[in-house]
Parts: sequence; C-alpha cells; structure tokens
Amino acid sequence: MDVSIIIPLLNESDSLKELNSWIFKSFENLELEIEIIYIDDGSDDSSWKIIEELANTNNNVKGISFTRNYGKSQALRVGFSEAKGEYVATLDADLQDSPEEIPVMIDKLIDSNLDMISGWKKKRYDSFFLKRIPSSFFNFVARIFSRINLNDFNCGIKVYKKEVIKSINLYADMHRFIPILAKNEGYNKIGEHIVMHQPRKYGRSKFGNERFIRGFLDIITLWFINKFGRRPMHFFGSLGTLMIFVGILFTMYLGYNKLFIDTSSRLITNRPEFYIALISLVLGVQFFIAGFISEIILKNNVNKDNYSIKNKTF
Repeated sequence: MDVSIIIPLLNESDSLKELNSWIFKSFENLELEIEIIYIDDGSDDSSWKIIEELANTNNNVKGISFTRNYGKSQALRVGFSEAKGEYVATLDADLQDSPEEIPVMIDKLIDSNLDMISGWKKKRYDSFFLKRIPSSFFNFVARIFSRINLNDFNCGIKVYKKEVIKSINLYADMHRFIPILAKNEGYNKIGEHIVMHQPRKYGRSKFGNERFIRGFLDIITLWFINKFGRRPMHFFGSLGTLMIFVGILFTMYLGYNKLFIDTSSRLITNRPEFYIALISLVLGVQFFIAGFISEIILKNNVNKDNYSIKNKTF
C-alpha cells in the first residue's frame, strides 16, 4: 500500500459520495495504490450507511464508526493506527480541501526529503472576523511557541511519512498541533504547501470559536511538556527557590529593621513586608511540593519513558 488517506467526519452525508469519487479521480492516472479510511465520529445522519455502501463497492475503502462523538483527535488516532500506506494523508470531508493536492504534496515530501508537509489555505473562504482573524492570531502564537515556521497549523490536509504518524500520541484536541508533536519526537523536517480552499458546499462547520481559546491553552501545555516534561522539578523547583529566597530576604529585613532601626512598639504583623514574606515562603514550599509530586508521578508512569526509534541495524 502506497498511500493511506484518513478522513474524520461528523454528519457529512451530503458530501461523502462526491468526495470519494473526487479522491479516486485524483489518483486514477498515477501508479499509486491508495486506501481511504473514513472515521465516522458519532454521526447521527446517514453518513455511516453511505460509508458502508462505498466500502462494499470498493475494497480500498474502509470505515470505522464510533459509538458517540469523541472528537477529531481520537478519530485521527484510530485512523493512524489502521493506516497501511508508506505515506499517510489527512483530509477533511467537507469538500473545502482538494484531494488533487495530495499527490503533489507527496512528490514534494519525497523530493525535499521531508518528514511531513502541511497545507496552507492562503486564500480562505471563511468569515473574516469569525474565522480568519482568530486563525491568524492562533497561528502566530503557535509559531512563537513552537518555532515551526508554518502559516496554517490547523489545515486539514497534511501528508506524513508512515513512521511520523506511528510515533505521535494524539489526545484531547491535539490534532491542531501535530507538527509540534512530530517535532517533539525528533521529526523536524516539516514543510508547507499552498492549497486551494473551496467554499463550503454542504452543511456548516462543526467547530466554534471557543476552539481558539482551547488551542491557546493547549499550546502552553505542549510548550511546558516539551521543555519540562522529563524533569518537572526544574520548573517548579526554580519557582519555589525564587519565592523562598524572596521570603527569606523580606524576613531578614523585617528582623534587622525591628531589632536595630525601628524599635517602636509597632507590630511586625502590621507591616506589608510581613505578608510579602509570608506569602512568598508559603508559595515557595507549595511549588516544591508540586515538583516532588510531579517527579513521583513521572517515575511511576512508565509511559513517560517512551521513545521513538528511527532506524535499526541488527
């Protein structure tokens, strides 16, 4: 199998037959064997019935149906685990991305010796205020935190080498950050390809603008895990040390001031410096406790010691 195309979907019954035909037409003159894997993420329309019809008429079409809506990340995770192709592409089912881009992106991936290549919807047909402006800000923040020079992290059409998608672990809404997850696993040869974006033909978008807020928080999480995931005490311990040091300085100042400078009857507890010292010491100790607990959890969680092997010679 040369290419696996993973298509997560939710209530896209109107577009599936047209999309399926479009994909096979895009590959009909190429010497590439393809498989299409539809992941029905809990649709309540006739999407699964149509997928079954498509699979019954073509052995290269496969389908997986969830019992309920689990989210795009879980759908992609299952699709990646089932993919047999040397190259794996992802595509949305709403007909807004062209399958004809996939062979071009595969050629570019091979010629440039990339690990993965992401689409860039340079010209979009989405709402300017509700989609394009938030998306531009989101991508800007993602570039800053990840140091990956991509213009569209969340583009649905991407192409990967098989070993890349087999090494990353998708969870929550992390499908938006697959390039960052790939880079964290050592696959940092990431390219970009401008793709045509089509106006939505059927239905409406399944994602609201709250995804940008969640996405921003997820970026911070990925940055923290990548930088301190192996040694959380380095983060919490540094903050704890700083806070305790500040607390000790203020405590020493209060003691020296009370004994040798301001010997009046004013109580130390009436001075603001006392509360700064107290809060700093308490926070410092709490940071240290958080660091110790994180290290214990990390040590007892064998999954944290997973790693990716690129080659073997035995």
